Amino acid sequence: MLTMNAESFRQHAHQFVDWMADYLEQVENYPVKSQVRPKDIYHQIPEKAPMEGESMDQLFQDFQQIILPGITHWQSPNFFAYFPANNSYPSLLAEMLTATLGAQCMIWETSPAAAELEERMMNWLGQLIGIPDNWEGVIQATASEATLSAILSARERLSDFEVNRSGLMNQDRMRVYGSSQTHSSIEKAVKIAGLGKENFLGVAVNEDFSMSPSALREAIQSDLQAGIQPLCVVATLGTTSTTAIDPLQKIADICSEFGIWLHVDAAYAGSALALPEYRWMIEGLEQADSFVFNPHKWMLTHFDCSAYFVKDPDQLVRTFEILPEYLKTRADRVVNNYRDWGIPLGRRFRALKLWFVLRSYGVEGIQAFLREQIQITRNIKQQILDERSFEILAPVNLNLICFRYCPEGVEDLDELNARLLHRLNDSGAMYLTHTKLNGKYVLRLVFGAARLSRSHAQQAWNTIRETVYEMGIEF
Repeated sequence: MLTMNAESFRQHAHQFVDWMADYLEQVENYPVKSQVRPKDIYHQIPEKAPMEGESMDQLFQDFQQIILPGITHWQSPNFFAYFPANNSYPSLLAEMLTATLGAQCMIWETSPAAAELEERMMNWLGQLIGIPDNWEGVIQATASEATLSAILSARERLSDFEVNRSGLMNQDRMRVYGSSQTHSSIEKAVKIAGLGKENFLGVAVNEDFSMSPSALREAIQSDLQAGIQPLCVVATLGTTSTTAIDPLQKIADICSEFGIWLHVDAAYAGSALALPEYRWMIEGLEQADSFVFNPHKWMLTHFDCSAYFVKDPDQLVRTFEILPEYLKTRADRVVNNYRDWGIPLGRRFRALKLWFVLRSYGVEGIQAFLREQIQITRNIKQQILDERSFEILAPVNLNLICFRYCPEGVEDLDELNARLLHRLNDSGAMYLTHTKLNGKYVLRLVFGAARLSRSHAQQAWNTIRETVYEMGIEF
C-alpha cells in the first residue's frame, strides 16, 4: 500500500505548481477544443479501480497523457466560445488555500471567517456594481441555482409559505415570464419548483432581442383573465445568444404595478456594471426583488462563484431555513448562517478567492480589464463591418459579436456557416460556438478570455478570413 506523507506531498506539490505555471504560460499552444473522439478517454481508463495503490508519478504521467488531450482549454486566449470561465493567479492561489483548509462552511460556527468574509465580500461587490445599499447578498454556486432560489422565494411569498407547508395541490396555476431569448435555466428552475414547464412563458422580443414590455404586459393581463397567477418575471441583462439587455426600468414598473416578483439575471453581463458607463443597465433595480451575476465568468474569479443579491433576506431565509437539533448553535441569532440562504446545506469557502481577486486587482484593475476587452471587441466589429461578405446580426452591447459569412450566390448560408464553424474548431487554432437568430445560423465570437490580447483577437479574425479562403469561397 502506497501512502503519501508530508514530505512527499511537499515534493509533488512543488512539481504540480511548476506545471501549473508552465501550463498557464503556454496554454495558447494547445489545441483549444479537445481533438479526441467520443469514448477515447473512457477506453484508456481501466474497468476497475486498482487493488494496490499506485505512485503519484504514475498518476501525474497518466494525467498528462490521458486526461490533458481530452481537455478543452477554457483559459486559452484563443477561446472565443460560450462565455468565459475566467481565472487568475490570485484566484488560483486562493483556491489552493481553500482546498488545503477543507472547511465545510455551512454555518457560522463551522468557520466564522468564511461566513464573515462572505458577508463583507458581498458588500464589496454590491458597491462595485451598484446594488442598492439596503440589499444583502450570498455566494451561490451558479446563476442557475440563484434563479431557482428566486423562483422558490417568489412562490413562497405568493402563497404565504403555504406551498412549503402543504405543497402545490391547492394552489392556482403560477406563471413565470422571461424573454424568448432568456437562458434555459429559467425553464429548468420552473420545472424543479414544481410549477411545470408549461407555466414558463417566453415573451416576445424587440428587434434588438430584448424583452418587449408591451408583450409582457399583454401576457400578464391575459393570464389574470384566465385565472393564472403571475409569479415571477426574469429580466435578463446579457442574454446568452446575443448579450441583449432587457429594458429593466419598464419591466420593473410593470412588476410593481401587478405586484410580481422581479428577478434580474445578469449572470454574464453583470461584471460590466463595475464600469460607471454601463450602470444604465440597472436603472430600475431598486424596484426588483433579486439579482444575480457571476464573478466566475468575467471577473477573473475561478468557477464556482455566483453573487446573488436580495432586497429582503428574511424572505430568502424563510424559504429555505430548517433547523434540526444537531445544527443549533449559540450564535444563531446574531450571525448569517448561509446554509439557510440557498439550496445546499454544505458550502465551500468561495469568498476567499473573491477577496484575493478584489484586493489584487483593485477596482481600477478590474475596470481596466473590462474596458480593454470591450475595446478589442469594437475593433474587430469594425473590421467585420468593413467586409462586404460578412454581416453582424445583433447589436454588439459588450464583448460578443454575432456574425455570419454571407457571400453572394450561396443559397444555404446556414450549411456554409456550420462548415466554417466546424473547420475553425477542428483546426485547434480557436474555438467558437453558434446560435440561431430569426432562424439564421449565426457564429458567436466572445472576447472574454483572461489572457486575451489585441494580437490574439486580430489573429482570430485573420484565421476566420483565411479559413474562408481555404474553403474555396471568394470574398
